[in-house]
Amino acid sequence: MVTVGVCVKNSALTIRETIESIISQDYPHELMEIIVVDGYSSDGTVDIIKKILLNSDIKTRIFYENKGLGYARQIVVDNSIGDYIIWVDGDMILPRNFITKQVDFMLKNPKVGVAKARYSIAEKENLVSYLENVEFVVAFNNTKNSQFRVLGTSGCIYRSSALKHVRGFDTKIKGVGEDMDIEYRLRKAGWKLCISSASFYERRRRTWQELWEEYRWHGKGGAYIFKKYGKNADLFPRKSLFEILFSKLIDSILAYRLLHHKKVFLLPLHYMFKRIAWIYGFLEGYLGSSVQ
Repeated sequence: MVTVGVCVKNSALTIRETIESIISQDYPHELMEIIVVDGYSSDGTVDIIKKILLNSDIKTRIFYENKGLGYARQIVVDNSIGDYIIWVDGDMILPRNFITKQVDFMLKNPKVGVAKARYSIAEKENLVSYLENVEFVVAFNNTKNSQFRVLGTSGCIYRSSALKHVRGFDTKIKGVGEDMDIEYRLRKAGWKLCISSASFYERRRRTWQELWEEYRWHGKGGAYIFKKYGKNADLFPRKSLFEILFSKLIDSILAYRLLHHKKVFLLPLHYMFKRIAWIYGFLEGYLGSSVQ
């Protein structure tokens, strides 16, 4: 049994593709359920979801919350009857065999608590969203799972027994960071976190301002995790700035070999822009209140 957890807020522009890709899965629908948790969207997101699911044969429940991502994800966990939970954000698109491949991976690897699918690039992306996707495509194309300190929940399948083992998500996390927190606790509890062969698409931010705000938000989440775990959270790069930029240049070369587009050589600048936004948000969160 698989639970598809969809935690959304104001995703009207992308949610149609997301829900349609879920109900188009080739996995047996009688072994699926969808749990939507909406953060009181004001743009008609839930109306779109309800309309698409009206004639679906997949059991669906919709909940509402205004306490943040940690609380929203725990609503899914508390109400799930699945052996696995697959997290789908409101800007994701799943290939038809996505759930089948993810479940198959977990069945073959019983010690894995979380399996992250790989990123693919959607068509007709502008420069900002293209570079953002390219970075993730290159990173997750490498099968050395040990390099990934944070997988993120999007495109992941979680083993329900692993979630119960670590008592689920931290419901005090209002912003981002619930993924970093639970991954830290899962690793500490002895569960493996891996990359599977499944893939998915994600609609990225389309302007530099939107990208700045996203990583500023991530930085604030990082501040919460740092206050909770200190240096054990392992949030900061272990390499010097020169080493990081050199590695991004190598990523650009790898990306060019994969995609044959010269704009991938902007990846080092793209990374620096996001990192500055993250640090700015981290300082805001660290110097501000203890709860996001």
